[in-house]
Amino acid sequence: MTRMQEMSLDYHFIVEQEVGSSTHAFFGFNGTAGVWRISAINEAGGWKDRTTVEDMDLAVRASLKGWKFVYVGDLKVKNELPSTFNAYRNQQHRWSCGPANLFKKMAMEIIRNKKVSLWKKFYVIYSFFFVRKIVAHIVTFVFYCVVLPATVLVPEVEVPKWGAVYIPSIVTLLNAVGTPRSLHLVLFWIIFENVMSLHRTKATFIGLLEAGRVNEWVVTEKLGDGLKTKLGGKAPRKPRFRIGDRVHILELGVGAYLFFCGCYDLAFGKNRYFIFLFLQSIAFFIAGVGYVGTMVSTS
Repeated sequence: MTRMQEMSLDYHFIVEQEVGSSTHAFFGFNGTAGVWRISAINEAGGWKDRTTVEDMDLAVRASLKGWKFVYVGDLKVKNELPSTFNAYRNQQHRWSCGPANLFKKMAMEIIRNKKVSLWKKFYVIYSFFFVRKIVAHIVTFVFYCVVLPATVLVPEVEVPKWGAVYIPSIVTLLNAVGTPRSLHLVLFWIIFENVMSLHRTKATFIGLLEAGRVNEWVVTEKLGDGLKTKLGGKAPRKPRFRIGDRVHILELGVGAYLFFCGCYDLAFGKNRYFIFLFLQSIAFFIAGVGYVGTMVSTS
């Protein structure tokens, strides 16, 4: 799971942040190792807790005031990634729900702003928010986990190879090129990202519709050396889990749907989608029972 996160974050920092900085275009502020001018914070209106991405909220408002951001990519700072699946799910919920909710609250404010160019407003609304924070999650899940599997049940519907395989493969390789040491894990990364797209899509709709968990703030659990300190050199006991902490019904349901489509394609299909469908269904089943990442007892 650490390698999967590394591939996603390397693209974010090496490509998105570097390009955004070099072109002085808008890019989202990252709290880790970030430095603000006090005057920029004050002019932008200070920190606000109206969403769960208050750092992005401040960055958008400062950008609309004309402030520019610089990303110093050669400065290395230690950080820790979530090592348990539940911690990662909570983090991804916040990172998907928060931007969608912020987009809903700030879209008209961005449009009415007169301090930045029309091109920059278009970039922030369309590229930064709509495409990367909303459409990307929904399209990934709907196309690869709903529409493409459904085509094996309706043979009259045919998805062109360039749309189903070639273009997505090129985009994926370009995203993964920032982490050359993990290129051999690209297939696992694709499958894992497709699984997480379900969780991110759900969180995106929660943010857009301002549903129940829209402002839920769960601090991302970072283990560090906490387990070693807690154990004090003693042999670890076998962790005990509550079923609710491990089982994710939606993932199991999508896994069952993909498995059924795979069996149907194996028996009656001609496109051999069953190879992908079986691999993807296994990934959903594994995530559905929480068998991902470090296992930590809740007791």
